[in-house]
Amino acid sequence: MRKRETTSDVFLIGAGIMSATLGTLLKELVPEWKITVFEKLSKTGEESSNEWNNAGTGHAALCELNYTVEKPDGSVDISKAIKINEQFQISMQFWSYLVKNRLIHNPQDFIMPLPHMSLVQGEQNIEFLKKRFEALTNNPLFQGMEFSEDPKKLMEWIPLIMQDRSTDEPIAATKIDSGTDVNFGALTRMLFAHLESKDVQLNHNHSVLDIKRTNDGLWKLKVRNLESGMVEHHTAKFVFIGGGGGSLHLLQKSGIPEGKHIGGFPVSGIFMVCNNPAVVEQHHAKVYGKAKVGAPPMSVPHLDTRFIDNKKSLLFGPFAGFSPKFLKTGSVFDLVTSVKPYNLLTMLAAGAKEMSLTKYLIQQVMLSKEQRMEELREFIPNAKSEDWDLVVAGQRVQVIKDTEVGGKGTLQFGTEVITAEDGSIAALLGASPGASTAVHVMLEIMKKCFPQHINEWEPKIKEMIPSYGLSLMENPDLLRRIHHSTAETLGLTEKEPVFS
Repeated sequence: MRKRETTSDVFLIGAGIMSATLGTLLKELVPEWKITVFEKLSKTGEESSNEWNNAGTGHAALCELNYTVEKPDGSVDISKAIKINEQFQISMQFWSYLVKNRLIHNPQDFIMPLPHMSLVQGEQNIEFLKKRFEALTNNPLFQGMEFSEDPKKLMEWIPLIMQDRSTDEPIAATKIDSGTDVNFGALTRMLFAHLESKDVQLNHNHSVLDIKRTNDGLWKLKVRNLESGMVEHHTAKFVFIGGGGGSLHLLQKSGIPEGKHIGGFPVSGIFMVCNNPAVVEQHHAKVYGKAKVGAPPMSVPHLDTRFIDNKKSLLFGPFAGFSPKFLKTGSVFDLVTSVKPYNLLTMLAAGAKEMSLTKYLIQQVMLSKEQRMEELREFIPNAKSEDWDLVVAGQRVQVIKDTEVGGKGTLQFGTEVITAEDGSIAALLGASPGASTAVHVMLEIMKKCFPQHINEWEPKIKEMIPSYGLSLMENPDLLRRIHHSTAETLGLTEKEPVFS
């Protein structure tokens, strides 16, 4: 039998939200380019993008306290919050463009309006929250945020959390109604359905075994068809590796020097899901707390209303778990095989530095359900064990690399893009805020990888993203117009939805 061989302009590895976003942008900009997608699983959006494998928060730094840091002088640095908020606004504009132009439909199937809140206890934390509130509300991006430490007002905002709560320790919260719950799994499936209608070839059950540079500067992929067992060879000018935790191994196989001295450490997430509809109905917000002293940023506890399959759910977490797998569907040898001679010292340095993280993970893994319930009761004082089930969420691979600031083996808590010097290949690594900032990240990749086209693409990019190249914070009139337009197009009202 003759081996299957194809040639494309672009390969997208992994059928998650990142590949879906890059593919959709490119199809709008250069519809004649041939795009081919390879996905190891039988469906799109089944790993990190799946709605049960992430928190579903539209990360805009409205409630996430780890994006605002208290400086030694007591002031609050909001620069990271501004950056993430602006990046999320870019995603909202692009989604709005897609809906307006009927490229995707029924936005309520992937995005819902939902208040975002920060909740703290104790005088010292309340003082921090006040300073954070004052710093943010002086910025047009965070207009509409409210602060309260009045138990009566908090009972209106979060009755489930305030009910039966002891008044011994002071408590305070901020609330902003422009937050969102985003079903990235549903959005991923919508985008790929659109791409398939535009002749993008989506290959499920195809595992990329190897990536090699050819003598003429192209990239050749060795791919196994998991249904037939046949090994195929495919060639393209540009490759995007968007395989979640699986991206690191593929980046290493590419052999590009930019992929050296980078390692990864897998962390799995566990959430508690409420199975009692009466309890679910008493809460309507995403409420983020503060990570405990010594805990990593990924451990920030939050109580989330979620909308999945047109049903309201309630989740609490995350609790960290450990598996050597880099993907939920990965291999127990993923971590070991990612250690190479060129990143061994980086990995060893991280191991020596991150003893507190190791200790934290061991403690988390050893928690019983009742111990997890005790942590939940810090949010819901009267929570009953029988009302909550444990669900294992997705695997995240935290990037380890050598940095000027942190030195050798620094653990990175965020999203990292690695590109070859000539822009012919790019890989996405890391975790949150990830999916929420996908459009911004993909635009940055296009600038780096297609500099020869970016000027001619700019008018179309501005049509899709009106604020492209501008700071919304510095253009409050444009910000107001965009807020109004995206809210109207995406159906983001402040009313709580009613499901039949």
